[in-house]
Amino acid sequence: MLLYIHVPFCSTRCRYCAFHSSPLGRGVDAASSPAVRDYVDTLFLELAHWGDQLGGSEVQSVFFGGGTPSLLSPRIIGLTMERINKYFRLVPKAEVTLEANPESLRGGHRAAQYLDAGINRLSIGVQSMDEGMLRLLGRPHKAQDSLHVAFLAREAGCANINLDLMWGLPGQSVRQWLQTLKDVIRMTPDHISAYGLTLEPGTPLELDVEEGRLTLPPERDQNIMFMEGAAMLEQHGYMHYEISNFARMGFQCRHNMGYWEGEDYLGLGPSATSTINNRRWTNPSSQAAWNARTREGKLAQTVEELTPETRVLELLMLRLRTARGLRVKEYREMTGRDFVRDHQRLVQALHENGLIRIRQGYLRLTRSGMLVSNSILSNLFARTREVLKQAALSGGLKPQAVESPEGTVAQSALHEDSPEIRPVRWPNA
Repeated sequence: MLLYIHVPFCSTRCRYCAFHSSPLGRGVDAASSPAVRDYVDTLFLELAHWGDQLGGSEVQSVFFGGGTPSLLSPRIIGLTMERINKYFRLVPKAEVTLEANPESLRGGHRAAQYLDAGINRLSIGVQSMDEGMLRLLGRPHKAQDSLHVAFLAREAGCANINLDLMWGLPGQSVRQWLQTLKDVIRMTPDHISAYGLTLEPGTPLELDVEEGRLTLPPERDQNIMFMEGAAMLEQHGYMHYEISNFARMGFQCRHNMGYWEGEDYLGLGPSATSTINNRRWTNPSSQAAWNARTREGKLAQTVEELTPETRVLELLMLRLRTARGLRVKEYREMTGRDFVRDHQRLVQALHENGLIRIRQGYLRLTRSGMLVSNSILSNLFARTREVLKQAALSGGLKPQAVESPEGTVAQSALHEDSPEIRPVRWPNA
């Protein structure tokens, strides 16, 4: 399985962020924070709980996400890794990722200390190399900090570095986005994640756009950012292997690939989601509620049994995010039905418009198809639900395949009123 650890702390909250996090304040030492100490104590209890329940399970990858996990000291990360090794079987050369903001890695030998603690992949939240864009996003670092920490990480011996970027920002031009990519390419990371901005409800950035103080780039410019940005990255050796992710050969993120391939994952920490043996649950988002639930030993109290329909919809959503695409044989194995026959009209229309390709048993989105992936998936979902319902009524599928509960990942990840251009993100990413 995969192991995700949510660290719910950051120094300040960025203006676009809707993830669960608790700002500690600029200059506050996380090591002296009572909230951080309580978090670490509860995390170790949660690890022990799942060690009892799933002890000895093989773990392929560990991902410290947040928030800003690099606010935790290398010593705490090292102690966490010791407990993971105690309760589970970490495979040889497992990928162990730590998300970090540039300003939190500036101090001396901190990057090297994280490597000594067991981290072998650093994911650095650069977001932009334009100072104006960084201020607009509320990022606490400067472009020079990103250059500096990328150099420090490489000098410390980190052989797997990802840089996170955002495009489609208010007031951003195509030229500014392509210049950020050029600057980042010169930093020679092994992996680049480039996410289109999603205006999350209730965030300061969304309010600024809603009230007209800021304006998103025209849709045409955003299309160009995606298409030309992806082409530039591929020209420099970064394979476009998922809608928002690019990697040098052999450096695809194994943890996220596990999500997209439908592998089991255990999520620890406030708001973290788990899916194991077709059962899904989510921890309370409040740290106090998560503390109480963990200390009472009442984890995974509300569990959703994934229905056949939910699993089919997630198969479509997850596989079509990747450049490899959907192996149509998997659809047949899950439903007993032929995918192309079930979706004949839609498949034909998408193919004629250059949005999909079918080759050697795989159906995949072209780059133009990735640009409108939400729209394509919405249509696929509607047709798939109809097909499965008809099949169930005729006795071709089990009755429980007809309905799926609200709030599943497949349903919540797609919003019909969101712009088509916005790639969806996985909850634990």
